[in-house]
Amino acid sequence: MSGLCQKMRAALDEGRKAILIEVDEAKGSTPREAGAAMLVTETDFAGTIGGGMLEYEALAEARRMLAGERGSDAREVPLGPDLGQCCGGRVGLSFRRVDRALAAEMEAREMAEREISPSVVVFGAGHVGRALAMALAPLPFRTTIVDPREEMLSDLPEGVATVWTALPEAVIAEAAPGSAAIIATHSHALDFAVAYAALKRGDFAYTGMIGSKTKRAQFERWACGEGLARANVDRLILPIGSRTLKDKRPPVIAALVAAEVAVCLLEKRPSVQADAIATRTCRERHGDGRQTATARA
Repeated sequence: MSGLCQKMRAALDEGRKAILIEVDEAKGSTPREAGAAMLVTETDFAGTIGGGMLEYEALAEARRMLAGERGSDAREVPLGPDLGQCCGGRVGLSFRRVDRALAAEMEAREMAEREISPSVVVFGAGHVGRALAMALAPLPFRTTIVDPREEMLSDLPEGVATVWTALPEAVIAEAAPGSAAIIATHSHALDFAVAYAALKRGDFAYTGMIGSKTKRAQFERWACGEGLARANVDRLILPIGSRTLKDKRPPVIAALVAAEVAVCLLEKRPSVQADAIATRTCRERHGDGRQTATARA
């Protein structure tokens, strides 16, 4: 469960009032997309709808509602000079009081989002693998760390799955099509076996291995000698994360690789959140014949 859903449940369990603010519609240049949300209580808030004056005013509106003042269920906000933001687009916001039904809706939406989230499998839980776990954990991926050394699979970030196996390359066969494989084990032979299995499948969106130009040349000779098609071999990213900067520090490598994988996996990817928002907004405005109240900022 995400931090937003956890805070929503906690507020309900503690009897505290809360408002969920969502971006229902985003037109033109806007700081966040449809589906972005934040939770506001009387004393704190979580999540973001884009920051700046847009968020500042939305936060104030939610706090007024929590204080018992009458507020609008929705607002259409032009992001122009009047608001002091130069984005120039328009944002439609909804303000909903949190109850058990809304919490269940958000959790179901989060589960659906997770189901379509790309899978990233990191092979190796050494310095780079653990740094990758930290870098990937906040991103919208289903991240798994694989290692034959059981003791290396502890103290990883929440939400990161682990697989302890003597045959890490076998995990490749179970991965979903379009997954990413990031290979950084303690053994070159194991690296080669995992990369060979991923490249042979041919349906991984990203296959990358830590190493050098020399290691790449060695892998190419070996893989081609094992019968792997040249076109498949050429799909390997090696070295990983070095297209714009060469740095050998594990956290820096992890940041560069996480960005590399994010570009590969998230470009033009559908959003359950945005689809759910669009469906709900359409139903509220047209499906039952009632128009959601709108006030301009």
